[in-house]
Amino acid sequence: MGVIEVQAPGLLTTVQDLGREGFGPQGVSPSGAADPVALRVGNRLVGNAEGAAGLEMTLLGGRFVFWDEAVFALTGSDFGATLDGAPISSWGSRQAKPRQTLRAGPTHSGARCYLCVQGGIEVKEFLGSASTHLLSGLGGHEGRALRAGDLLKMGPAKGSFRARRVSGKAWERLAPRKVLRVTPGPQSDWFGESAQKIFYEGTYRVAEESNRMGIRLQGASIPLRAGGEMISEGVTLGAVQVPEGGLPIILFVEQQTTGGYPKIANVISADFHSLGQLRPRDEIRFELVNLTTARGLLVEQDKLLASTDLIVAG
Repeated sequence: MGVIEVQAPGLLTTVQDLGREGFGPQGVSPSGAADPVALRVGNRLVGNAEGAAGLEMTLLGGRFVFWDEAVFALTGSDFGATLDGAPISSWGSRQAKPRQTLRAGPTHSGARCYLCVQGGIEVKEFLGSASTHLLSGLGGHEGRALRAGDLLKMGPAKGSFRARRVSGKAWERLAPRKVLRVTPGPQSDWFGESAQKIFYEGTYRVAEESNRMGIRLQGASIPLRAGGEMISEGVTLGAVQVPEGGLPIILFVEQQTTGGYPKIANVISADFHSLGQLRPRDEIRFELVNLTTARGLLVEQDKLLASTDLIVAG
C-alpha cells in the first residue's frame, strides 16, 4: 500500500468518487466528481473499477510526492502537469518511481483535472461513498479540501504496468460541450413563448460565484409569469432554476435537495461532465431535446465508456 504526500494542495483539491445516490430524502446531495466521465476514464486507464476514488483539482493543480512506486493517470482538463520537471500529457497511464513529484499548474483548458492512481485513494466511506461533501464537512479526507502535509493512502497495486491511453476517436466523442442539451423542466410551462425564446436563443456567461453547489449564469433575464411563487419540492442535478431576477442557476453536484424556484429545463445526464468543466466567464447555450433523445445519448455514452475501443496501448 503506497502513500501520496500533498506538498501543495492547489486551489481546491478533494477526494471524489462517483458520489452517493439515493439520500436526497435525507437532505444529502450526491456530491462526487464534477466531471464523472473524466474520473471513470482515469480509473479505466489505471485498471481500477470506474468508481474508485481519485483527486479532483479545480482551476489550479497541486504538488504531490509519491512515496512509493505508483501507476497513475491524469484526465479532464490540461493543467500543464510535470513529473520531476518533465512535461506529461493527460489521458494516458504512467508509472511514477518512489519519491517522484507530480506538479499540476493552472488550467490550460477547462475547470477540473483528475488524478487517478492504481488501487484508488483509500478513505473512510460516508453513506457508501468516498466523495467529499464540502458543505456538510463529511466524506473524503476528513470532510474537507486537501491541505499541505496531508498523507493519502493508495490501495494495493494490481499486476504489472502497461502504458495505455484514450483513443483519439473516443476523446472526440467525450469532449466537453459548450452547447448544453436540456429537456423541459417540471415548470417549463410557467414560462411564456418570449421567455423560452430568450433562454434557448441567448448566450450565458458562467459567473465568478459558481461552485460545486450551483453554476450561476449571467445574461438576459428570463421573465416569469405573474404570481410565479411555488411550494418547495425535490430538485435534481442539472436542474435549471430561475430565481427572482431571472438569471438561471444550474444545480450542481452539491446542490440543495429541495428548492422553491421554477425550473425551466434540466441538463441531460450525458452532458453532466460538461458542467464540471465550465470555468468562470465561459459562455454557454442551451439546446432543447426530448426525453427519448436524452436517454439515447446517455446509453451511447455509457456504451463508449465500457467499450474496448475506449483504451488503446500507449
